[in-house]
Amino acid sequence: MAISTVYYQLMNSVNTKIIGFWRGWSIAVGCAIGSGIFMMPTLLAPYGLIGFGGWLIAGAGSILVALTMSRLVRRIPKTGGPYVYANEGLGHFAGFIIAWTYWIACITAIAGISIAFVSYLGFFIPAISDSALLSLMASLVLVWLIVTLNIFSIESSAKFQVVSTLLKLLPLFFMMFLGLVGFDPNNLPEMNPTNANPFMLLATVTTLVMWSFVGIETATVPAENFINPEKTIPKVLIAAVLSVLTIYILVSIAIAAIVPAEELMSSTAPFALAATKILGFSGGVVIAFGALISTLGSLNANTLTAGNITFAAARDKLLPSKFLTLSEAGTPIFSFILAGSFVSFLLMLNYTKGLINAFIFFAMLSTLSTLIAYLFCAMAELKFLKNDDPSKQRNTAIFLTFGTFLYSFFAIWGAGMEIVFYSFMLILVGMPMYAWMRD
Repeated sequence: MAISTVYYQLMNSVNTKIIGFWRGWSIAVGCAIGSGIFMMPTLLAPYGLIGFGGWLIAGAGSILVALTMSRLVRRIPKTGGPYVYANEGLGHFAGFIIAWTYWIACITAIAGISIAFVSYLGFFIPAISDSALLSLMASLVLVWLIVTLNIFSIESSAKFQVVSTLLKLLPLFFMMFLGLVGFDPNNLPEMNPTNANPFMLLATVTTLVMWSFVGIETATVPAENFINPEKTIPKVLIAAVLSVLTIYILVSIAIAAIVPAEELMSSTAPFALAATKILGFSGGVVIAFGALISTLGSLNANTLTAGNITFAAARDKLLPSKFLTLSEAGTPIFSFILAGSFVSFLLMLNYTKGLINAFIFFAMLSTLSTLIAYLFCAMAELKFLKNDDPSKQRNTAIFLTFGTFLYSFFAIWGAGMEIVFYSFMLILVGMPMYAWMRD
């Protein structure tokens, strides 16, 4: 999950329309595929086969989101994505809420991704996974190394992002191949081993797997740099959702058919575990290394985004001018340091939960923050449609956009009261800042 800040910066620096379908597709897919899929088999294992229902619902919901975003980008082909749509459709306060929640989404994503990285690092250094303190220290070191990279060299950060995006697909396709080799239907779990309310379970797993889809909307962010954005971006969004959904389902089935659910529940590196069962330790090494590269790429992208969101908000006079402070390399140094500090604080507060529980907490909180953006975009689109001339296309758009609203609300509800409470409190923290800057 991440707004594609690398592309956003590079494209806007030259102000040219150079993003076509395939570049746009790579932005959306590259941002969506990150740490989520590499931890998801463990997170879904307790829910049985009903977890695959979550993939389908999240995929269908993401298509609805993509259709809503497609109509919005046709209506407002400007750079900024959800922030612009909410700001123009619902006003400056809604725009601030989206900017703030996107920043929260990035901050919590950085925390969750750093934990995912440490989880797979534990495959090589088991002592890290066994010790909460060592896991915390490794996560903090990783976060500040990435922050430092972005402060002192945006060029190196951009190059690293491109390489990691290309490499992150390799372990996924490799796992699909291993699934064909080691497929054992006896390992597949029962439908609902928890015997809990299926509807509530579906809501929960939908919110969980939604973490692996958020980022698709990032193709709308550099809209002004697309070739024919009104036509290209809608195609990019739909193609990206279908591509990601297909990859995720095939990979999830492969791992579930290789590793029994009982083993998956306790694994902090499910991909490596599955590969080890088929190819031995060497297979696990290959997969674990690929997961490390992928999570590093996601961590870097989210760090870039977190630093630049506050910079952009300050430029729009929604945050103090201090956030406009640049390093000698021309990067928003104060914004990056603040982002790193907040992530560190969150990690220290939650390090005793264990790697899996801490990852779930941050993933759910980040996803919920992004879902709020989807909810606001749906409301903005409904407001625009209300003023359009009556037509069959308008009625269809209203129906689909209302579906996006309901899906976003459903997934938010599935996050549970604890996550909703924390998200609400984090939003409240930003209110004094908005009041101060608007005064």
